[in-house]
Amino acid sequence: MASTIERGVTAPGRVESRARPGALLTDALLLVMTLVWGLNYAVVKFGVRTFAPLAFNGVRVALAAVVLLTIATLFVRDPWPSRRETLTLLGLGVLGNGIYQIFFIEGVARTRAGTAALVLAAGPALIALIGRLRGTERITPRAAGGIALSIAGVALVMLGGTSGGEDTLLGTLLVLAGCVCWAVFTVLLQPHTHRVHGIRLTALTMVGGAVPLLLAAAPALAAASWSRVGPATWGAVAYSGLGALVIAYLIWYRGIRVLGPTRTAMYANLQPVIALGFAWLTLGEIPTLPQTLGAAAIMTGIVLTRR
Repeated sequence: MASTIERGVTAPGRVESRARPGALLTDALLLVMTLVWGLNYAVVKFGVRTFAPLAFNGVRVALAAVVLLTIATLFVRDPWPSRRETLTLLGLGVLGNGIYQIFFIEGVARTRAGTAALVLAAGPALIALIGRLRGTERITPRAAGGIALSIAGVALVMLGGTSGGEDTLLGTLLVLAGCVCWAVFTVLLQPHTHRVHGIRLTALTMVGGAVPLLLAAAPALAAASWSRVGPATWGAVAYSGLGALVIAYLIWYRGIRVLGPTRTAMYANLQPVIALGFAWLTLGEIPTLPQTLGAAAIMTGIVLTRR
């Protein structure tokens, strides 16, 4: 598919046009990732109803970090990256899997699952803008219009939330702050995806995020009533930890390596449709008219950006 945000620049004025090996399989895997992440909003919303948000997040991220480290140690034969690159990846993990997750979980706890999904749909626009500032992306006028439309759509979503209940401006702003963290993390991570095995890269960034997250969650974990956590909530932890943070993240990093950060991020924008539908069916969340218009603006902006 042709792109109006060009990537793969190999020399000034020349853009790489050859299809990368494994692109078709990667596209299929990214659709699976989109489904897993789309359902995850409602799963997280369910989990934090009986589990303190930071405690829920601390458990699921720690679970993901342990599983990924085990896989990276036992099943990957490639050498571990250098000490310097390892420290860099751990630092990026603090941003992308630590600070981002804190903003995300606290935001979802204070707003609706569908609203959070729509706000996070601004990710590709932010990634494209950051990439442009770093000189790794080229944005055509049509793409710039699509980005502006997506951002306007996010504004409609933020301002068009329900006036009471679980949909709050604070929650939406926290999710938006997390979206900025994820966009910066994605752009800065791309060069490392070409040098470090995907599983080890995922494990190191997840460990980097788990450390500050567990420190922030320590009071909530200590105060948690573990005997009151039922099987359904543990199932939410397992899905959100293993599905959304292990399986989906491995696919995400493969996408960044094979397709680049902007094209990979565009798949994530199918999440609002899945998240809104699933939240409507399971949580009874009905979007407001401004949010519906905002969602249409976001999706139209995606089409303009990618055509």
